[in-house]
Amino acid sequence: QVQLVESGGGLVQAGGSLRLSCAASGRTFSSYAMGWFRQAPGKEREFVATINRNGDYTYYADPVKGRFTISRDNAKNTVYLQMNSLKPDDTAVYYCAAAVAVHTTTRNYGYWGQGTQVTVSS
Repeated sequence: QVQLVESGGGLVQAGGSLRLSCAASGRTFSSYAMGWFRQAPGKEREFVATINRNGDYTYYADPVKGRFTISRDNAKNTVYLQMNSLKPDDTAVYYCAAAVAVHTTTRNYGYWGQGTQVTVSS
């Protein structure tokens, strides 16, 4: 059982950067692989990035490779998504999620945050 709360979203111009944070409750944060997903209006929720329990493995969706970095600080019960070189197509609600292991599909994540809006303007 884990509760997740995202923060750090906002409005940024194309080419800019944002860092999203996801704070987790409970003592078992380090037991979960974590993922970031995003959902634009009228579209399906899509995978962005995932990180394993101890943070030594990461995997990214093709559209964000080289621009986004997922990381975690288990001592702070927090996972991050550093987003650089943002594009208008990155505009979406971003969600963090927890799973038993790294996955790229929403169905494998059992816990979700409320989401934080990221808007990238031209």
